[in-house]
Amino acid sequence: MSENRPTKGMVRCAMTETVNAYDKMPARVKDLSELVPHLEDLRAANVAHNIDLIRQAAARGVQVVGLGEFCTTPYFAMSRHPMWLSLAEDPLNGPSITAFSEVAAELEVVIVAPIYERCRQDGRLFNTAVVIDADGMVLGGYRKTHVPDGSNEKGSFHERFYYEGPDGPAPVQVPGANISNNLMFPVFRTRWLPIGVSICYDRHFGGVHRSLAENGAHLIFAPAVTFGEQSERMWELEFPVDAARYRVWIAGSNRLGAEAPWGQHFYGRSYVAAPDGRPEVDRSTDKLVIFDVPARVDRYNDPSGWRLVEDRRDDLYGARTRKTRRTD
Repeated sequence: MSENRPTKGMVRCAMTETVNAYDKMPARVKDLSELVPHLEDLRAANVAHNIDLIRQAAARGVQVVGLGEFCTTPYFAMSRHPMWLSLAEDPLNGPSITAFSEVAAELEVVIVAPIYERCRQDGRLFNTAVVIDADGMVLGGYRKTHVPDGSNEKGSFHERFYYEGPDGPAPVQVPGANISNNLMFPVFRTRWLPIGVSICYDRHFGGVHRSLAENGAHLIFAPAVTFGEQSERMWELEFPVDAARYRVWIAGSNRLGAEAPWGQHFYGRSYVAAPDGRPEVDRSTDKLVIFDVPARVDRYNDPSGWRLVEDRRDDLYGARTRKTRRTD
């Protein structure tokens, strides 16, 4: 994949695999309050870092870039601290999206930018992936539907302290940009190909990728910040199964490395799953995974002979089953 443009009929895409770029983080969790006067500097450092990665990708012929979950901040949900609430921003014209929109228009690159959203209507907080078209226009966003709160053998995640799951669709800025019939799981018609998004914990719930595929997504970006033994085992399994089952491309990205002051290591291992396996990827550019996706995806012509979309017995899945008595 050394050439700077994809072959005819293909769209060159990339996803990031990086961590917080702000280099003045305190060494101890109890000292996080020292950051309060510098939170805008922290955000600006991460926006600049991601824009540099977008420029590197564009120089390799990339036309679509998927950034990481909470791309403008560290993964602050490792602990509870109210100061992070002030970093939530408007998903249409906040400081991060304004900067990303400018570079999208300059480079003619579609950008999927997951940010910390403060809803402009009611002030509610969400984990939102904003989709920006290649002309810099904000098409709309997807709000993370499934919100975890718990711990594993590696550490804790307190996401419900910071944001909630949506009870309605995220804003769509451009009429007609969302081609999905399920407004909770939008599919955006971008210049290069139709894109859907799932975010981290969403990947464990099969209806998400099914809905995105059935509503026209050719490529699903699945940014995550994840760690833990079971997470790492399942990471290698979930995307390939859904890609084959629903005949869609899924790009799963994870942070790689550790972030002060929490010190939690994120295992990275970002990869792409295609309907027929794993395509060639280019990792020669640090912190980027580059891959090509066909501009047109045929969900019905499976070379394996499987006809999963046509042969699925949806009439049975809602059937009433016989009640059984528990014996435990």
